[in-house]
Amino acid sequence: MNDITTRADIEVLIRKFYANLFEIEEMKVIFKDIVFEAHVPHIIHFWGFVLLDEEGYRTNVFDKHLHLPIKSHQFDIWLAVFSATVNELFVGEKADLAIQRATTLAYTFKSKWQSIKEK
Repeated sequence: MNDITTRADIEVLIRKFYANLFEIEEMKVIFKDIVFEAHVPHIIHFWGFVLLDEEGYRTNVFDKHLHLPIKSHQFDIWLAVFSATVNELFVGEKADLAIQRATTLAYTFKSKWQSIKEK
């Protein structure tokens, strides 16, 4: 296995991750009204910014998700599936960083979600 080094690697990760995530009915329903293919380039751009130091990503990721019917415990599922997918496909410094950054994202999203959406 190789490390994550290119946008192509990120695309492989993202497509496999969401394929895995969408196998879980509880997670799939969150995205039922989303045209996933339209969002794939944005997701890849975000992770390219996070992992490959690509420039130009300026969207507030948290705000983009506020309209979705997410329960705070689902961030734990998201993280578990993401981490498992990274470990299935990649090994190395960037793979470790992907899991570290995803852990931070999940924690931050979950904390903010609980304070904003689950009062």
